[in-house]
Amino acid sequence: MPVVVENSPSYRNLFGTLERIVDRFGYWRTDFSRIKGGSLLHASGGFLIINALDLFTEPGAWKPLKRTLISGCLEITGYDPFYHMAGSGLKPEPIPVDVKVVLIGDRRIYNLLWSHEEDFRKIFKVKADFDHVTSINTQTLKEYVSFVKKITSEENLLPFDVRGLEEIAAYGSRIAGSKDKISTQFTLIADMIREAAFCARDRGVDKVTRDDVRCAITNKRERLNLIEDKIQEMLEKDILMIQTSGKAVGQINGLSVYDLGEYRFGRPAKITVRTSVGRAGVINVEREADLSGPVHNKGVLVLTGFLRGKFARTKPLVMSASICFEQSYIGVDGDSASSTEIYAILSSLARIPISQGIAVTGSVNQYGQIQPIGGVNEKVEGFYDVCKAKRLTGRQGVIVPVQNVPELQLRDDVVRAVQQGKFHIYPVATVDEGIEILTGKPAGRELKGKGFTRGSVYDLVDKALDGLARQYKASAQENEKESNKKNGGKAVATKKRT
Repeated sequence: MPVVVENSPSYRNLFGTLERIVDRFGYWRTDFSRIKGGSLLHASGGFLIINALDLFTEPGAWKPLKRTLISGCLEITGYDPFYHMAGSGLKPEPIPVDVKVVLIGDRRIYNLLWSHEEDFRKIFKVKADFDHVTSINTQTLKEYVSFVKKITSEENLLPFDVRGLEEIAAYGSRIAGSKDKISTQFTLIADMIREAAFCARDRGVDKVTRDDVRCAITNKRERLNLIEDKIQEMLEKDILMIQTSGKAVGQINGLSVYDLGEYRFGRPAKITVRTSVGRAGVINVEREADLSGPVHNKGVLVLTGFLRGKFARTKPLVMSASICFEQSYIGVDGDSASSTEIYAILSSLARIPISQGIAVTGSVNQYGQIQPIGGVNEKVEGFYDVCKAKRLTGRQGVIVPVQNVPELQLRDDVVRAVQQGKFHIYPVATVDEGIEILTGKPAGRELKGKGFTRGSVYDLVDKALDGLARQYKASAQENEKESNKKNGGKAVATKKRT
């Protein structure tokens, strides 16, 4: 059964052609001996494999292929984009072909064809969707070792010892983003194998060890992290103002991820909140400045729902609170800062300082449950690097969603700092748990009658909202009196003039 891979799916290569020559009189001529078959004919009875993007960028290839697959007959003709120059008079009989065509491409191309090309659904009925990760078990680890052996043997590289193989597997797990998964992006794994072998050869050893793999990872990072270094330099010089010690009211360190395509890294972002009397609700400064993406806007609306459900079920929510990502001059998107923004609002309302040595990440729903986020490893490592540069105090750390704990694959220096008690990771499931870690005070529980546990964070917030409501009501009454006085004065003046 033939299996043909067509790397250049032009019309001529797929369907064949009628070759023509110019005779001595200057005319184009051909005959039966110049009929040439293409890949479709060669693959008849078997399979033809084509890259989808290559196929659709070749002019005049898709529609003839579609007709051939629907009819089951191949017609060999010359490809004449300038038909008025055609000189062949041959028309070979259609040839019955039975071929299975396999298109390889990404999901975007598949979805476009499925949505806009009706015949595509009829012809290509089987979709095989390949995952970029797989579960870690004995079999997959054996296959990983076999893959390493294959690369080292084919390219004459130094062999790996057991520790080196473990580190390659750990690197694959880090790319996959989970302790229970391992990456199947073998191009990246092969590159790391080659670089690790080079590091070992450079050291003059006869086997690739764990240190060589880590050397390769470090070298790759240093080739790509110029922007990360520049941002880190600004943080160390306090050009980007981030506190990693002490306490402050209405200020908190959120965590963001910078995605440069081939390289991602995390850095803290200072989030501030100011609250006052008013009915504006939560004001997203980034949205007002057209710097907020739709997902971030949704996160702000969700946290507004949490505040209403928690404190305004029996009274109106009278408050104006502005949320700002300080020193941020590019777009902000994602909802991973929504829990961070809730903590800052609660701190500002209750006038309770929160620890600046603890950074926060995590999405939240309207019931105060913390939801998982992406890039947790980069975020934790990014804040650790800033804390280390500004001096570790032993009271610094990161609050992460409890669902993200299985995804933690941190650098060795971060793991050592956690083991030694110099840095901490706090998994939380609710807003209540997070606010207690940040403030050192109990969050409080709702009482059956009214209000919350006396002296708790929620109790102070509830009383602050009551105070804002009274101030707003008094201000509204005062404005109404002033308005009535002005209107009354105008009425008297009008009467006198009359």
